[in-house]
Amino acid sequence: MKNSALFRLHTIVFLWGFTAILGKLISVNAQILVFYRMFFAAVLLFLFLRVVKKRSIGISKKLLLQLTVIGTFMAFHWLFFFHSIKVSNVSIALSCLSLSTLFAAILEPLIFKRKVDVSEVVMGIVIVLCMYLIFKTEFRFKEGIFYGILTAFFGTVFSVFNGKLYGKTSSGNIIFYEIFAGWAVLTAYYLVSGQLLQIGDIGLKDILLVVVLASVFTAYPMFESINLMKYITPFTLVLTVNLEPVYGIILAYLIFGESEHMSPLFYAASLIMILAIVVNGILKSRKRLKEAV
Repeated sequence: MKNSALFRLHTIVFLWGFTAILGKLISVNAQILVFYRMFFAAVLLFLFLRVVKKRSIGISKKLLLQLTVIGTFMAFHWLFFFHSIKVSNVSIALSCLSLSTLFAAILEPLIFKRKVDVSEVVMGIVIVLCMYLIFKTEFRFKEGIFYGILTAFFGTVFSVFNGKLYGKTSSGNIIFYEIFAGWAVLTAYYLVSGQLLQIGDIGLKDILLVVVLASVFTAYPMFESINLMKYITPFTLVLTVNLEPVYGIILAYLIFGESEHMSPLFYAASLIMILAIVVNGILKSRKRLKEAV
């Protein structure tokens, strides 16, 4: 059963890695893409929870407000991620995700009121140095790197605050309300700014690709990752998720060719960042085991 769970885990991480590929294949801008991704994902999640699982989705007003704030962070995370891809490429956007670990090392002690971990500080310095090398060698993608950094920041904020809500309702409800709230906030903004009419400017091919993105690459992996927690440890999940940029960068290189070919220093720096995150995870896991004993 464990081997089966690990295979399913790598499958969903592969799907997450392919999300960036779809982001480049879909021709509309990031605003339209995220609007429809969140809309279709929310509809699919609602149907799954109410029609298939027949679960209650009732929550308190206080929790709804909290989920709305977190859902807004999720919307920003996706907006900046896809915009980074549009103005640079998949490799740049995915490599910047490694900064999430650095932001988590800063935010988690503040939010959860715990001591700063020295190993996380060291790893953060390594990641910053690697990002500096990437920025220096791939300066032509400076705009994509800027939005990639924002992607990592808002993704970390979303994840950290999400951890504060664990257990307050079902994981399915949390995911549904966050995505729905993020979509509602975007809709309100587009309505006030007069951009709502532009959202309808999307072709049939892009609509079909967004539906695939919202279902196979968004709703399904989210629920599957929750189900897998019955069979694998959170450490295994986090460690494997770090392979998302690896899968995505390799796929982008093979599918898009020249536009995704980066300098050798870029790949070296990206590899060092990923290895630093993996090694740090292993060391922290061993430390927790020793403390438990």
